[in-house]
Amino acid sequence: MRQETIAIHAGNKTDEFTGAVVQPITLSTTFERMPDGSFREGHIYSRATNPNRASLENVLAKLENGVDAAAFSSGNAAGMAVFQSLTPGTHIIAPDDMYHGLRNQLKQLFEGILEFDFTNIDDTEVLNAHIKPNTGLIWIETPSNPLLKITDIRKVVAIAKKHNIKVACDNTFASPICQQPLNLGVDIVMHSSTKYFGGHSDVMGGALITAKDDEWWQKIRNVQVMGGAVPSPQDCYMLTRSIKTLPYRIRGHVSNAQALAEFLQQQPAVEQVLYPGLPSHPGHEVAKGQMNYFGGMLSFTLKDGPEAANRVINKLQLFTRATSLGGVESLIEHRATMEGPDTRTPFNLLRISVGLEHIDDLIADMDQALS
Repeated sequence: MRQETIAIHAGNKTDEFTGAVVQPITLSTTFERMPDGSFREGHIYSRATNPNRASLENVLAKLENGVDAAAFSSGNAAGMAVFQSLTPGTHIIAPDDMYHGLRNQLKQLFEGILEFDFTNIDDTEVLNAHIKPNTGLIWIETPSNPLLKITDIRKVVAIAKKHNIKVACDNTFASPICQQPLNLGVDIVMHSSTKYFGGHSDVMGGALITAKDDEWWQKIRNVQVMGGAVPSPQDCYMLTRSIKTLPYRIRGHVSNAQALAEFLQQQPAVEQVLYPGLPSHPGHEVAKGQMNYFGGMLSFTLKDGPEAANRVINKLQLFTRATSLGGVESLIEHRATMEGPDTRTPFNLLRISVGLEHIDDLIADMDQALS
């Protein structure tokens, strides 16, 4: 099946008792045992399994072409499950431009438990120099947040395999419609499903999808079940419902982002536009080779510095000043002030999650804010 068909059918199950075409929400926390001691469909207790979560995990796995998926209550919970599954003392190599929530998680919660370096993974020489005997994981994020850096997934995987190192990829900015890292050799893919999977800024979740059902994956599953940071049946239902339109929503986001990026690139007040769909982007050729589409996220910097960024963001009318991304509405934020005092993001940078409004309206609004 193609992704459009997977998105609609892989997460749904017609109710066998009522014939309801849409799978109902199963709110029960516990499930009755049969006279022989077995459980209907294997569900025992909703922290471990739930019909709605099973449906969500099935469609997530199939969209990423993985063998299994685990759903969590947030993207941070999904990332933490990967880190918690590692043996204490394991060394992690992570990108220098990394989602600040997971970067801070490593720095604040795993200090003294795991070792980690944040470095330029895209530089082969630098990456090789950071590999240690206890390196067990390379974490990549492509496109990255918020600088839209592109990591050559195949190149990183090839280096990792030589040293028997696992590779995990944060695919949140791309979504499986734009990019499928498991097909390029990555071991595990992570998503904040709050973003494009949810698509409407009204449900929170996270997900991990694996290429193999191996010992490492079973450790992650154990963290999910024993830790209990799982989404509610309602959240699973909402995510599964939203995923049905994901392939078509993504195409709208991508089309609008490309057009907005091209417009911004021509504006005298704009210093640089960071969008992998532009030929001027340093990672454009790599992105062409590993992405189906270039995504709906972009950042740009202003020549007149932070003051200009503040002026523009406050003049916009259709772009909501808010964090997060992936919703149908366009969002814009001054990313550096969101990330805190140790941010590496330029203070003249604005990050945009390009929504599904008419592109002419978005461009007109941006035009008046920049003028």
